[in-house]
Amino acid sequence: MSNTESFLADAQALLGARGLTSDPDLMEPWLTDWRGRYTGRAIALASPKDTSEVAGLVKLCAKYQIPIVPQGGNSGMSGGATPDDSGEAIVLSLRRMDAIRDLDTDSGQVVCDAGVILQHLHEAAEREGLRFPLTLGGKGSATVGGLIATNAGGTQVLRHGTMRAQVLGLEAVMPDGGIFDGLVPLKKDNRGFDLKQLLIGSEGTLGIVTAASLRLLPAIGSRTVLWAGLPSLSAARQLLVHSQKTAGEALEGFEVLPQHSLEAVLDHLPDARDPLTERHAWYALIELVAGQNGEEALAQLSEDLLASALEEGLLDDATIAANETQADELWLIRDSIAPAERAIGPAMQHDISVPVDKMADFVEFAAPEMERRFPGTTSVAFGHLGDGNVHFHILAPKGAVRGAWEESEGKLISAAAHDLVTEWGGSISAEHGIGQMKRDELGRLGDPVSLKLMRSIKDALDPQGLLNPGKLVPLAPDAITP
Repeated sequence: MSNTESFLADAQALLGARGLTSDPDLMEPWLTDWRGRYTGRAIALASPKDTSEVAGLVKLCAKYQIPIVPQGGNSGMSGGATPDDSGEAIVLSLRRMDAIRDLDTDSGQVVCDAGVILQHLHEAAEREGLRFPLTLGGKGSATVGGLIATNAGGTQVLRHGTMRAQVLGLEAVMPDGGIFDGLVPLKKDNRGFDLKQLLIGSEGTLGIVTAASLRLLPAIGSRTVLWAGLPSLSAARQLLVHSQKTAGEALEGFEVLPQHSLEAVLDHLPDARDPLTERHAWYALIELVAGQNGEEALAQLSEDLLASALEEGLLDDATIAANETQADELWLIRDSIAPAERAIGPAMQHDISVPVDKMADFVEFAAPEMERRFPGTTSVAFGHLGDGNVHFHILAPKGAVRGAWEESEGKLISAAAHDLVTEWGGSISAEHGIGQMKRDELGRLGDPVSLKLMRSIKDALDPQGLLNPGKLVPLAPDAITP
């Protein structure tokens, strides 16, 4: 019996028929990332039912030298949950582990398995008059474990921070099969390194997150959603500063998009309509929130915000959603930009950040610069202006062949975009992770000391290199094949 056959026999005995399959048809949907950019092979798909089975499986993988690719909702943007094409790894899916173990309304905390879908977490919190303060367009498929592994962001980072800020405690299986039990949410704990912070954002390369303690907040009593037309992104930046000063803690979100993105969504969604009567170069989507019994004061604050912004010449036109249906329609425009652009044709999509006060200047420089360097392309930036993170997409020229263009000119475009971001003191990955897509770029542009520390930590915790190989951690220069 071969090494692989022996492993599969032992894994089958551990996980049972429901927990392990090598059926190509059952495995096929989980071997390609949702964007269709990466496809790999695997010897099996493992779906353990609890943490003890994950630990047992990881011990078997260590024994038989089987690489492991952890996977949550398979909704990542950087190929971080897709195996390579060697066919030597297993895909370890956490989707069966979807229990909410405990929800404490008094402390505002929830303990849940890594496979809990974000939307289900929202719904569970809402039933108790609470909310989980992180959301994103893929909430119907993204899982808690995946959000933690990539330190996901979303549209509420401006007020509440990334996933890292929501995690109070973690449970994870380490590369040797040991279980790190750090679920208890201690506010003060000085027993050495904060190991949960090391695991957050590590993309499954240091340990496999199996559960988390997360913070919850009181449910929103009321909200208002505003849509403003602006002459430039610099004007949007000025409006953001004005909104922060005027609204304070009531400012929940501040998103920006250009006219190009709005037109793409209007073409993509048959029922969508332009919120304003005239076209504008840029738009801001602003959400203000209040607690219980704050609806009247919030309505007045929204009107005061727009009136003062108009008086100071910070915007050209604006509207306030009259009800929740209209508010959802405005957010649908924002959430539909990515699929609307995919319908247009190929694009190189960059999830970048620069210092907040430089973002407008960066986009206003970089967009025409990229179009100059790569004739026929269109530069589009949209996203979370308030936290210095925009999605900087370069759309292919008309007639470009999907797949071939990304592998040829597209790679040159991404390298140029990453060079510009680095020159401006920014990051080539703000909230989507590095995965396999940006690993080599991180190695090319990253700080040498930081990269050395990353490799040292990886080698120390996972000396066999079995956890999510080929992701996140760049190879050392002397390990790169010429």
